[in-house]
Amino acid sequence: MRVSVVIITWNGRGHLEKCVSSLAEFISRPDVEAIVVDNGSCDGTAGWLKASFPDIRLIELDENKGVAFARNRGLEVATGDYLLILDNDTVVTAEALDGMMAYMESQPEVGICGCRLVDNKGTVQESCKKYPGLIQKILNVLNGSRYRYAYGTNMMQHAFEPEYLIGACQLIRRKAYEEVGALDEHIFIGPEDADFCLRIRKKGWHVMYLPQFTITHCCQRITNRHLFSSLGRKHISALFYLYKKHKRLI
Repeated sequence: MRVSVVIITWNGRGHLEKCVSSLAEFISRPDVEAIVVDNGSCDGTAGWLKASFPDIRLIELDENKGVAFARNRGLEVATGDYLLILDNDTVVTAEALDGMMAYMESQPEVGICGCRLVDNKGTVQESCKKYPGLIQKILNVLNGSRYRYAYGTNMMQHAFEPEYLIGACQLIRRKAYEEVGALDEHIFIGPEDADFCLRIRKKGWHVMYLPQFTITHCCQRITNRHLFSSLGRKHISALFYLYKKHKRLI
């Protein structure tokens, strides 16, 4: 198998319908498999997917144990040489995915890449980020719902290597994944993507942001908007876990 597409969802059937529909052409290819992990949804997601896309492998979890836990259940059964992680609120094109694949095959030292993400209005999102240390997180909170663009919008017009790529879209080389291992399930929601990229970099692989390829991401930014909600508190707890794990606060 050339590519395994892994999507997790939790009570996001409306987003998932758009995401999977946009993937229909790509996942119909004989060398592509699609895996959806339902993180304990109660909105009819599983029934809809079985009826509408029976060829997609569905993994149904009894409860929501977090992003890393769910993604790992999909990744552990994936068979592709490349592993494509997507959020359920992305809308993709085969052209963008093919472009990312071609790039990875031409750059064997790259372990993971991600493309430019835009919202429904075409606004470029901050999908390539610096280490989520205390200063970065405080600045993000103070900035509210606006994107801060830690690397600057000029830099984001060109391919470069950031510290990490957000998990909404990550194309991972299997060899790099096998060297690094699974996502850290101690992290319920964010920054599992930062931790994963940091571990890939420590193994000597490159992490690349590719703005020449674009997909749409209806980013919900739940933890920024509801900092002291249950999910917000879990995010904050995960950040301090990350700081201890990597012995780095900023």
